[in-house]
Amino acid sequence: MSEPSIDRGIDAMAGLARHHAGPRLASSARHPDPTAGTQMKAATSPKQSALKILFANKFFFLNGGSEAVMFDEMQLMRKYELDVIEFSMHDPRNFPSKYESYFVSQKDYRSNSRASQVRSALSFIRSREAVKQITNLIRDEKADLLHCHNIYHQLTPSIINAAARQKIPVVLTLHDFKPVCPVYSQLWNGKVCTKCAEGSFEALLMQRCADGSIGRSALLWAEARYHAAARSYQRVDKFIAPSRLMQDAVVGRLGKDKVIHIPNGVDTSRIEVSELDEGYALYLGRLSQEKGVETLLRAHAADNAAWRLVVAGSGPLLEDLRSRFPLAEFTGYLTGTALETTLRKASVVVVPSEWRENCPLSVLEAMAHAKPVIAARTGGIPELVRDGETGLLFESKDVQQLSSCIRLLLGDSDLRRRLGRQARRIAETEYSLERHGAALLSLYRSLTANTRSPSKIGL
Repeated sequence: MSEPSIDRGIDAMAGLARHHAGPRLASSARHPDPTAGTQMKAATSPKQSALKILFANKFFFLNGGSEAVMFDEMQLMRKYELDVIEFSMHDPRNFPSKYESYFVSQKDYRSNSRASQVRSALSFIRSREAVKQITNLIRDEKADLLHCHNIYHQLTPSIINAAARQKIPVVLTLHDFKPVCPVYSQLWNGKVCTKCAEGSFEALLMQRCADGSIGRSALLWAEARYHAAARSYQRVDKFIAPSRLMQDAVVGRLGKDKVIHIPNGVDTSRIEVSELDEGYALYLGRLSQEKGVETLLRAHAADNAAWRLVVAGSGPLLEDLRSRFPLAEFTGYLTGTALETTLRKASVVVVPSEWRENCPLSVLEAMAHAKPVIAARTGGIPELVRDGETGLLFESKDVQQLSSCIRLLLGDSDLRRRLGRQARRIAETEYSLERHGAALLSLYRSLTANTRSPSKIGL
């Protein structure tokens, strides 16, 4: 599990359903807080033009959670009357963008050619193309701020240095632990490992953290050492930590004053609370080891399939799990109406993760649908799921405890409704998309207050 952010599959399936219409994001389905737009208009004087925010992410299609968050943010900023600029990598799956001429060429690191492998290794660490293209984009569009999401490998953190040379502030959202863990996850042999968190990356080589491969581990080590020497992350003005867990994990390396906690948001205005309840437990997400889906399937099998389990997702373990656990219902990848219907009919949503999740959109979507969540007590999940209030928590990998939680909720419809209603209330009041957008807008304005050019403020 060395590169979970490269292909997150459907980790954020629930969050992706609303985006299937493309980058225009079906504006009729969005209803941001009208006061947010009013506040923005009032704050923008006649002499001051709109802020220009440049969003960078290596994928410009819905590959996973980082893209879902970014597209939500771009849509919100447009509603707040900010100008949005886009930077990414060419891909046939991309949504249309008027800035695509600046995008970098598509990268594939699976070449068999030795020469190609060497060139790929160098561009994996620092992309000269990305530096050139984003520099031109910043200059041509006169961007005020760069907001980075998942930029690693195809774009590389070298674009941070490029933006700093153009004297614009940089924000980076921490979707995973990459700045303090070259393999993203802070896991080694299934256990939490923080040996690289202080900036000494030799453990990466000694432990062969990249799937046991000395070659891949050495490449990630070289990447980490290069950006430490180039001070790439030191040039970030603010890191956004979607969870307190993430904030605590990185402040020792990145600095307390540089990390701000802004949770992910969910658009509750587009989600009508479902009264449907067809008596099944639902898993939504990627079928990979760190997601803990095998623990859930073992709990189901141990109970002789006395309760119904629906597993919606795809991934490297799909065929193996399907063959070993035939009593569960595997739907494969779901999106759009099929995904929404499956979620609305579920009784409970189960998140059995075995790694330190950050701020999973699948949990927020379940809460917005007024579905109680049964989740592993790991990572940032306990910040979202309040045990006995909005759902139930169990110790990660504990089959018996998980089974007990599921049987308890599936056997008590009144308890399910009570927990679900409370989950919805908290999603509306504490994790709304409007609240997320307001915090982000405030951050942008604070960072650009002293950096905008005189021509942009009418002086």
